[in-house]
Amino acid sequence: MTGMWTKLKKALSLKSAGESGSSSSQLPPRAPMKSDSRSAAPSSTTSSSSLSSRFSRSLSSGGRPSKKACAICLGNVRSGQGQAIFTAECSHSFHFSCIASSVKHGNYLCPICRCKWKEIPSNANGARVAPYRAPLEDYTADYSRVLPQPAQPLPEPFRYSDDEPLLVVSTDRTPPSSCAPPNKVSVKAIPEFPAVAAPESVSDFAVLVGLRAPTLLDDARQLDRAPIDLVTVLDVSGSMTGSKLVLVKRAVRFVIENLGSADRLSIVSFSASARRIFPLRRMTDTGREDARQAIDSLSSDGGTDILEGLKKGARVLEERREKNPVASIILLSDGIDTHNFNQIRLPRGRHNQPSSNPTQVLEYLNVLPVSICLNKQNENNPHPTFPVHTFGFGTDHDSSVMHAISDASGGTFSFIESIGMVQDAFARCIGGLLSVMARELHLTVTSTSPGVEICSIPSGRYASKISEDRLQCTINIGDMYADEGKEFLVHLSIPVCPSPDGLAKTPLVKIACSYRDTAKTLVELGERVDIRRPKTLSPTDATMSLEVDRQKNRLSVIETIAEAKEMAESGNLKGAQALLSLRLSTLLSSPSAQAGDALCSQLEAELMETRDRMANMVMYTQTGRAYVLSGLSSHSWQRATTRGGSGSGSSSHSAPVGYDTPTMVTMVTRSQNLTCMYPHREQQVSRHNKSMSLTKM
Repeated sequence: MTGMWTKLKKALSLKSAGESGSSSSQLPPRAPMKSDSRSAAPSSTTSSSSLSSRFSRSLSSGGRPSKKACAICLGNVRSGQGQAIFTAECSHSFHFSCIASSVKHGNYLCPICRCKWKEIPSNANGARVAPYRAPLEDYTADYSRVLPQPAQPLPEPFRYSDDEPLLVVSTDRTPPSSCAPPNKVSVKAIPEFPAVAAPESVSDFAVLVGLRAPTLLDDARQLDRAPIDLVTVLDVSGSMTGSKLVLVKRAVRFVIENLGSADRLSIVSFSASARRIFPLRRMTDTGREDARQAIDSLSSDGGTDILEGLKKGARVLEERREKNPVASIILLSDGIDTHNFNQIRLPRGRHNQPSSNPTQVLEYLNVLPVSICLNKQNENNPHPTFPVHTFGFGTDHDSSVMHAISDASGGTFSFIESIGMVQDAFARCIGGLLSVMARELHLTVTSTSPGVEICSIPSGRYASKISEDRLQCTINIGDMYADEGKEFLVHLSIPVCPSPDGLAKTPLVKIACSYRDTAKTLVELGERVDIRRPKTLSPTDATMSLEVDRQKNRLSVIETIAEAKEMAESGNLKGAQALLSLRLSTLLSSPSAQAGDALCSQLEAELMETRDRMANMVMYTQTGRAYVLSGLSSHSWQRATTRGGSGSGSSSHSAPVGYDTPTMVTMVTRSQNLTCMYPHREQQVSRHNKSMSLTKM
């Protein structure tokens, strides 16, 4: 900046020495900064001679602009001229409208001396003029560099077909070493009992069918996993002001840093309206830097229109020209959709409050885009469904709606109760998304003996279907993360054994699994399940499988928690707590719990935590409902979610069932290590929020 003023001074000196008569000696106008283009636009029509005259008047003997001229529009900043003046702590003055436009886009450095301001101008409602203390906007990954001034966002295109082309990957891939585990999904099948007496029939015999995805050998950026197209839809409404927005920016920067060069990212922000601030681009070094600048430009203001943000996020994926194999949306909000729920019929006095009524939630889901609603998919709407992983931030978000959105799309719902858990929650989510090893996975179970019928198959939120003759059932699982496990109980009806000697085996079912691996190759696997049919059972034959018992416990606990939630919604908290206590007693007396099973211990902790969060209606509405819904989301998809906060719950029980995979654990550890590297920053945030809860301000 100093060099430019020096050159201008020399040029003007030459002009005053004798070349003032030549029109060709006039100086070109100073190009306005990108972020100030709106303020500088009126001056673009000014003649070159006029600009030269204004430049000469603004220069002082030191080669810097005079305090009487605004360095942005070069207009006079003397008081009494009909314009508000802002004088910064570095003593430089500007027209308030000029500098407010620059600050609105994240520019917190003085345009003249590059001094970093502690207090910046704010124009929250268009009339009030007052400075406010800047939040911790420098809370970045390295904490040492000065952020570059982000460019003003370009006008959005009519169609979001401006995505960056995919990375071209060579087909020459080095095969895994001979000592590496087989790169295939593993299938297991365990009957409830090893034998059934020949003269007996069983109306409800359980078979456990388990799947486990292959291991991702190296880090999450390698080409041995499916690349992703990820859209982050971020709430920047007025309630996100301060440290909330700071921590969300930090969390998104963490996501940016951990995406690979084949992955693409787009950023959508929403408040009273929505805007795509960053197109779908690959996360190369340049892409990451541009994405960071886009995140740095975010500021909070206005209402909350979640639906509009989701529509834009879905459009980014719908209208892209090229497609990575995996596509997902991350939605974060700390509040209620104030725009759309005011349009939906609500009882008197219920506006701007969480929508716990199922009818209200259903009406909301009906206006969601087809591409993020599984139940809207049919032959007339063959669009793919994009999972939306929702994150409810704080105690004032609408957990019912956030859970419903994720549930309808095939995503998960996480409850971020503690202010420091945002980055870890995002880390857990992308730890899974960046490790997809099996796609389009279908599971088929077929009866292999006359009289053996399939009665039921509780599959959570995974779509399942039993044929009319009850001889076959299918489960559509979709994507599986590295080392991720899924377990299902298939309930069968077994007839009397026709063999007179009672020594034969009865084939029960045949299990077939098909999916596409990371090379898009179709892989098919199979497994059979047989049981013995002796005349009489030995003590060993009558011993239930602990693995089957633990799954029965898991399904029973899920059902009980769902029932307790319905009782709590109707105000019957004592009944809900009694129901949870009864299930806890039954769980602890089960064979698997008596054997010290780890899953049962986690289910015990979850029941106790849920019961404690239903101690009173205030606690339930503030944190209990969100905690329960995030848990039900996790169990329904058998996939990890973040629930509550680290040590911030109502009790000190151990962590609930997590379904964490090794890559998720690695990513969360990476996030926590990054935080520990800068403890002074964490202390700064802690002081900044010493008495602040995650509620709307």
